[in-house]
Amino acid sequence: MSDAAQPTAAEVRAAAEAVKTALDRHLAAVERRSGEEDPAVYDAFNQLAAAAEAYDELLYDRYDEVTPFEIPGTEDSMPPYTGPEEPSALSVLIRRDYSVAEPQRLMAQARRVEAADEEGVAAEASGTVHGALGLLFGEFEPDEIASRHKEFGLEEGDSTLWVTAADETADPGEWLEAPFDQADPELVVCRFDVSAVFDDEYDDGLDDDDEDDADVDDETDDETDDDEGGVGAGELDEDLDTDLDDDLDPDEDAEPARLEADR
Repeated sequence: MSDAAQPTAAEVRAAAEAVKTALDRHLAAVERRSGEEDPAVYDAFNQLAAAAEAYDELLYDRYDEVTPFEIPGTEDSMPPYTGPEEPSALSVLIRRDYSVAEPQRLMAQARRVEAADEEGVAAEASGTVHGALGLLFGEFEPDEIASRHKEFGLEEGDSTLWVTAADETADPGEWLEAPFDQADPELVVCRFDVSAVFDDEYDDGLDDDDEDDADVDDETDDETDDDEGGVGAGELDEDLDTDLDDDLDPDEDAEPARLEADR
């Protein structure tokens, strides 16, 4: 950064004073809090976070120094609930992310739907990945696809579910053109997130136990193999996938699918 763009010492000092003021306001709001989700405490917290972040940036720009504080991102937390105490209506907002891990498997499943379509409505939709996706999500419920995603050549990503409250149900067709534009975080009654981030954080504390867990798994596998007349999980999966694997013959004429950026 050039000298002309650097903040002055007075600006850094003013930012430090702003942090002190915000700190006093936050403490006062906490001392006067009216409940666990007091809006005054929430606002004071955000003001303190913003003041501390501004001071940290100015301090670094002027003196190439940092503070020992980690400023949490306010976008990572939900604001206090401000909706009706006894909501008479609710909306459930769900987002599930997937990656297309096996395009040929995806299109093979779509071809099965086409083959079963006696009216021919779905004809030739399985020739592309986006066509196969539209066909499968039109045929199966989202919950069923979530539980069987591997069968459709999909790999799970993050997911989230928000339950939002309302005073009354929206009129039919009112929000269909923009279904997620009116999602108000302050009306969220509860929220459930699933992410690989949480798994990574949990796994960090289990590295030392991996070897022991592997030993236990080996012993369990040995016991399973010794059972008379037992069918292993691998054999069962192989039987279930026999028909699908036939559809995935690399010699068939179908061209490799592409994900088009403009779809």
